[in-house]
Amino acid sequence: MELIDVLTMLGIIMAGMAVIVSLIVFLQFARQALRGIPHLSRNTIPIRKETKEKKEKPKMSKEASEGITFNDIFMFMIAVPLVLLWVGFAGFVIHSGLNKPDVLENIEAYTTLIAILGGPALLIIKDALDVWKQEQAEKTAFYKTKAQAVIDYNDATQKQSQMIEAKAQDQEHKMESKK
Repeated sequence: MELIDVLTMLGIIMAGMAVIVSLIVFLQFARQALRGIPHLSRNTIPIRKETKEKKEKPKMSKEASEGITFNDIFMFMIAVPLVLLWVGFAGFVIHSGLNKPDVLENIEAYTTLIAILGGPALLIIKDALDVWKQEQAEKTAFYKTKAQAVIDYNDATQKQSQMIEAKAQDQEHKMESKK
């Protein structure tokens, strides 16, 4: 199988993935649009029922109740395959270049393709690293706060113990002086 055939297959696969993502995006927008129209979202006429008092469930924050978002799906459908394709294709070109002299003759075309894929892939990797750095900074700040709280708690406990002992000694001295 020649390199051109592999590139053609990769192009067809990426085009297919683009069609699938486009369909998902369209369906998501259609679902959001139909959600606001009551008679299209249900096939029955709403009947007003008298309900007993329901126990209110504690409301979760918006972030905790979201689950998988559209951005999560987008990242896994576009970003992850793009980065993997970029790394895989670059490795494939390097491997082929070492084994086949005709690849070295067309190396400019291959490096151009790697550069075209690499631009968005590098932006995605940079954003992922920025998010990771932010999470690490938040963890570090949390652990600093937690450590300071433990230190403050231990200090307050020690002061309280000393105060209790001091009051107990004062009480003993008062009791001895009354005798």
